[in-house]
Amino acid sequence: MPGLAALVEPGDDLSAAERERYSRHILIPEIGMLGQRRLRNARVLVIGAGGLGSPVLLYLAAAGVGTLGIVDHDAVDLSNLQRQIIHGVTGLGRSKLESAAAAVAELNPLVTVHQHDAWLSADNALELFAQYDLIIDGADNFATRYLVSDAAAMLDKPCVWGSILRFDGQVSVFWNLHGPTYRDLYPEAPPAGSVPGCGEGGVFGMLCGTIGATMVAEAVKLITGVGRTLLGRVVLFNALDASWREMAIARDPATDPVTELIDYDLFCGTSNPGADDVSVQELAAMLAGRARGENDFDLVDVREPEEYEIVHIAGARLVPLGGIFSGQALSTLARHRDIVVHCKAGPRSAAVLAELERRGYDRVRQLTGGILAWVQEIEPTLPTY
Repeated sequence: MPGLAALVEPGDDLSAAERERYSRHILIPEIGMLGQRRLRNARVLVIGAGGLGSPVLLYLAAAGVGTLGIVDHDAVDLSNLQRQIIHGVTGLGRSKLESAAAAVAELNPLVTVHQHDAWLSADNALELFAQYDLIIDGADNFATRYLVSDAAAMLDKPCVWGSILRFDGQVSVFWNLHGPTYRDLYPEAPPAGSVPGCGEGGVFGMLCGTIGATMVAEAVKLITGVGRTLLGRVVLFNALDASWREMAIARDPATDPVTELIDYDLFCGTSNPGADDVSVQELAAMLAGRARGENDFDLVDVREPEEYEIVHIAGARLVPLGGIFSGQALSTLARHRDIVVHCKAGPRSAAVLAELERRGYDRVRQLTGGILAWVQEIEPTLPTY
């Protein structure tokens, strides 16, 4: 695909201090003074200040992107520090927005940072995106990725997307004006619970830097109009064997343009079903009753063995999701007994609940909020991940 025109017009002349700070960019003929002025004039919105958002924000700031917006509504916890390099020990418990903004200011005080303390939703996405030239999607769930792509398409804005899990990472550029969007790569959302997130499957910490830096390289090329972007291509990196490969994607001519934002949790099957939920307080009472011999039920943990080793609810039995869906573990689940299933936060247990009901189990319920809710509300001394 031929090169695209520069996304951003150049701003005012650079000061002497700016010329010195950005001299290694200015020395590159393809970037030069004009490209650096475009970078300073650019407004980039980064979705998430986590694993991908950390290197993305630092490299954008170092490159001299003049205005950065950050969307996040989470706090820094100890498990973040293995990969979210923009945060440190002193930031534990602090808003990720504040922690990230402070790190950007320390690296480059010339950058203006706008903190958007909110969960991105169909209600606020268009208003937020309209304020920026380019969107960088570092989200860790499918519902947000579809939302970001759709909102960017409705506003005709480019979106740089990245995704990581365990040893694998992917990067692409979506822009409806010139090529495909996320919906062309994934026309249908995968079944809820079928693909673990980093919080369930883990992530090789250093992979965040590789993929995040690649995302920033795409953003800089779009802003300055240099090189060939990943529009119409997805690059896939496997850190375990240090291999890169490329896959072409094209816009589906049969796909209708996006004209409105939808309920993305419903679209991805991640809405809480509610009717079959057990609260953590109710489960605590049930376990106490079971210990006294007043009731009997099976508490089934559908996570992976590695997750179970980090933290588990006393009295829970590990039956990983894969064995349930394959049918191999069904012999361990009695149909005549009450069963409560749980995972880390809810999506996988909801998928297991639906699968067991499909197979004829009619005495199954799920724990609302999973083990994260249990630790937060019942046993706060247990670790989380």
